[in-house]
Amino acid sequence: MGSHFISTHKTFARGVHPPDKKKLSSDAAVEVLPTPKEIRLPLSQHIGAEAVPVVKSRDEVEPGDLIAKADAFICAPIHTPIRGVIGPASSVTLATGKRVKAVLIKATDEQPLEGQTLYDDVLGGEWPFEKVDQYEPEQIRDAIKSAGIVGLGGAAFPTFVKLIPNKEKPIDTVLVNACECEPYLTSDDRLMLESPRSAICGAMLAAKAVNAEKVVIAVEDNKPLAIAALKKAAEGTHVKICVLQTKYPQGGEKQTVKAALNREIPGGGLPFEIGVVVINIGTVSAIARAVLRGRPLTHRIVTVTGEGVVNPKNVLAPIGAAVSELLDFCGGLKENATRVISGGPMMGFAMGDLETSITKGSSGITVLTDDETEPISETHCVRCGRCVDGCAMGLIPTRIALACRAKNWDLAKRHHIQSCCECGGCAYVCPAGIPLVQLIRMGKRQITD
Repeated sequence: MGSHFISTHKTFARGVHPPDKKKLSSDAAVEVLPTPKEIRLPLSQHIGAEAVPVVKSRDEVEPGDLIAKADAFICAPIHTPIRGVIGPASSVTLATGKRVKAVLIKATDEQPLEGQTLYDDVLGGEWPFEKVDQYEPEQIRDAIKSAGIVGLGGAAFPTFVKLIPNKEKPIDTVLVNACECEPYLTSDDRLMLESPRSAICGAMLAAKAVNAEKVVIAVEDNKPLAIAALKKAAEGTHVKICVLQTKYPQGGEKQTVKAALNREIPGGGLPFEIGVVVINIGTVSAIARAVLRGRPLTHRIVTVTGEGVVNPKNVLAPIGAAVSELLDFCGGLKENATRVISGGPMMGFAMGDLETSITKGSSGITVLTDDETEPISETHCVRCGRCVDGCAMGLIPTRIALACRAKNWDLAKRHHIQSCCECGGCAYVCPAGIPLVQLIRMGKRQITD
């Protein structure tokens, strides 16, 4: 079978065009973080129920050992990325500000996976496509579930749940989201450049798990080298590479499906309702590692970037490492650094505690300077309509946000508050400086509590 290269350069309606700032780290090859002296593994780092510890203080553990089990359907097990000794009961503050239970592991002096050996185990080596046919769909799903794989694009939804067959709504297409539309972040870009075969292999395994005939990888056209690498890696397979226009939020689930497949996810609905499963490019690479190498999800690539960090890098880091460890590895903060964000500047969370842990959903750490974070004085809405023009969901963000400020929850619901994907495009273009996303997030919490 020959690979098909789809250069559609399609997109979705509306959206915005913030400066992408990707050059800060796009040329930085992935480097392995030296093993920290200790890590803290949050028990709640995925959508769903908290994982339940299966270890106790003073237990000795090896890389890949189970630390906490999934005790509910929507949950994911957690494994140690390092050799070490379990410490006393601990807790950690997540990037969202939520305080959660964590398992403390103190590293031993000798580590079996470090440096190039670790890099090769996660990203390097051979990824034989012919082995995909050796696995049955149920074997693939079980391996993904046991490995604790969740969405690495940020949502952190347990991946095996997406791959459970539904006889009434069969899946015909696996859409791999490699758009990485968030400004600054380049972890997916580097993955495609340095380990494209792992991504192709994982995408094929995901398709087999749901008996999907088609596999499409959607990439924005600001990543020409990654596109070329994927195209070469996909030769001889049925995987298609679909190039989309660069626009924010092109990587939003509904926007990617519309642009790449010309299908509409119904309001309040999910991709499976139109025969599609959407999986992040980092997630399919983790699937290949879990199925072909029997390795759980223990490490991920994290972009450490921004004008406020000394040496922006893409770092292969153990889950549970402190944000401060990654910042130190990148030379630390510049004197004019004023804000550290978990993720990118559009959808990320400003962090007040740099000892928070890297989680499975941590795609990046963005450091902004005082010039970039000067406060904007809020003024009254002038009804300019820019937020409407920019909203990728076709909403009227100011009406929703101002309804939330007035605590008029019924009005917020009538304007479809739950359809907001919180991409931040509206706040980016608002000339009045209204904190639209924050107000909408607050409203959602009030409505659902």
